[in-house]
Amino acid sequence: MDKLIMEVFVEIDGEHIVELDSTIGHITMIPFGGTVKGELFHGVIAPGGVDTQVTNQNRVRHMSARYMLIGQDYEGNDCRIYVENNGWFTEGYDSAPFKTVPTFMTDSKVLASYLHANQFRGEGHMDENGLVIRFYEIVP
Repeated sequence: MDKLIMEVFVEIDGEHIVELDSTIGHITMIPFGGTVKGELFHGVIAPGGVDTQVTNQNRVRHMSARYMLIGQDYEGNDCRIYVENNGWFTEGYDSAPFKTVPTFMTDSKVLASYLHANQFRGEGHMDENGLVIRFYEIVP
């Protein structure tokens, strides 16, 4: 069974969502903030996080959320983790949870070898408090 490594509690900034319609597709940019917790790391999402969703003329949607986490690693050291989280969906596709492929980069000396070398997967869950992204280490 895959191992849960952290949860991101997303707070969408609905007032600043921007969209563009084109003859070849649609783009939605969703700014967000929030908090993160887990055994490895806890902290907040730095200002500037955005989920860019591009739906092409074939009605395939690519979601790419990019954001920086600021907080402390499991040893209590201040650090940052950059997250790029990608997913692909067909228009109208409504899975619960939705699946993603995250990539991490960090300045934490104790987390770098783990986050830079291992494979991970993400899941997006909607609950009564909003969107929660859960990241898992893929365990063979």
